[in-house]
Amino acid sequence: MILFPFYDYWWFYVGFTVFVLAVLALDLGVFHKKAHEVSFKEASIWTTIWISAALVFNYLFYLYAKFQFSNHERYTSIAGFDPDAQAKTTALEFLTGFVVEKSLAIDNVFVFAVVFAYFGIPKMYQHRVLFWGILGALVFRAIFIAMGSILMQYQWVVIFFGALLILTGIKMFFAGTQPQNLENNFIVRQLKKIFRVHPHIEGQKFFIKRNGLTYVTPLFLALIFLELSDIIFAVDSVPAIFALTKEPLIVFTSNIFAILGLRSMYFMLAGVMDKFVYIKFGLASVLVFVGLKMVWLNEAFGGKFPIKWSLIIIAGLISSSIIASIFVDRKNQKKLDQA
Repeated sequence: MILFPFYDYWWFYVGFTVFVLAVLALDLGVFHKKAHEVSFKEASIWTTIWISAALVFNYLFYLYAKFQFSNHERYTSIAGFDPDAQAKTTALEFLTGFVVEKSLAIDNVFVFAVVFAYFGIPKMYQHRVLFWGILGALVFRAIFIAMGSILMQYQWVVIFFGALLILTGIKMFFAGTQPQNLENNFIVRQLKKIFRVHPHIEGQKFFIKRNGLTYVTPLFLALIFLELSDIIFAVDSVPAIFALTKEPLIVFTSNIFAILGLRSMYFMLAGVMDKFVYIKFGLASVLVFVGLKMVWLNEAFGGKFPIKWSLIIIAGLISSSIIASIFVDRKNQKKLDQA
């Protein structure tokens, strides 16, 4: 049973979408109207704001769910239904989904750094590229989630994506920490064939006219590459959250909140990403675990692996990879200081 069916809660989706668009408009039109290099301090503040906003929403969502579960006939007519326990489970599913998407988004951050370096995008223009990239990602994620809410009802689809997550995790694990090279990347080569590319950056412009012809700038190529990369990432991240909850509303809201803070997280981590050398192993382990939930663990635990344990395991995998990275970085730095 879907607790928040779209035909009853369509207004929630609409209201949440309007809120997101209003926040994005405020972000670009007020706080980042003038192009500037985002400092670590500014990025840290915005990262804290986005995470806090997600946690506040989670608490309010818990209160709303508890009220609905306690008063709506749809739920009160179910024998043995515990409104408070179900509301807490709903809130935990949102939190776990948010943590998973936020963690997997770290891989996006590494891609951002590689793309901006390859196309030579100055730091003061990176926020503009990321803004429109995130806006596009929100649209594509909504489409993927809508498709997932239908497809994930079929067990063979669940098994397929679970196996895909396991294989992706294993591939990421063995790929290690080798830096990416976009020089011979298929997407980059095709973009340069499709578009008439101007070799130089012209301020914040995505398009420029020269001699009656329209050219795209490196900013536009970077934007398109990021959009296509996010679509590829969505193939992993959206099924991963559906492994934690069957509620499309929770998948949608937790996914969107995680994406909204992606820009500030990039600017906060941009200068220290090389220190987190083992984070990919943590992310790979999360993908494998979530894949196992889809192909085996959920069924082994009567249809659903306990959400509390999912949150503990996922948080443990990510935090341990971060701690290991910090420990090794400090050890290497100590050796350099002694040399």
